[in-house]
Amino acid sequence: MKRLLVPMTLGALAMLNFPAAEAADAGVSVSFSDAEVRIITAWYNDHEPRKSGKGKSGLPPGIAKNLARGKTLPPGIAAQHLQQELQRALPAAPAGYDRIIVDGKVLLVEAATRVIHDVLMDVVFD
Repeated sequence: MKRLLVPMTLGALAMLNFPAAEAADAGVSVSFSDAEVRIITAWYNDHEPRKSGKGKSGLPPGIAKNLARGKTLPPGIAAQHLQQELQRALPAAPAGYDRIIVDGKVLLVEAATRVIHDVLMDVVFD
């Protein structure tokens, strides 16, 4: 009986359409949707030509390694917002989350805690 309770509770939360931050507290994963990945990838393929040297990180290895799901964004890290044209093409980010670019990666970051919830690698070509 206990096994059925957890899936039913998570399903009920999804049907109630709680804000993303509350859903994250309930154990529901917040990440880029397939549509967001397609839009972001297509936008950068159309607007940012690939340059030689792609894949080289401008960050020290220890910091670059911490740009991963579940890690906190290091303090003082140079982050950029997505281009306004790209932001307009995307659905609104979940409440309480920001989409940012750090070291050629697009991150979905919880604004209050700076915890990284998803990472798109090799999308931005700098």
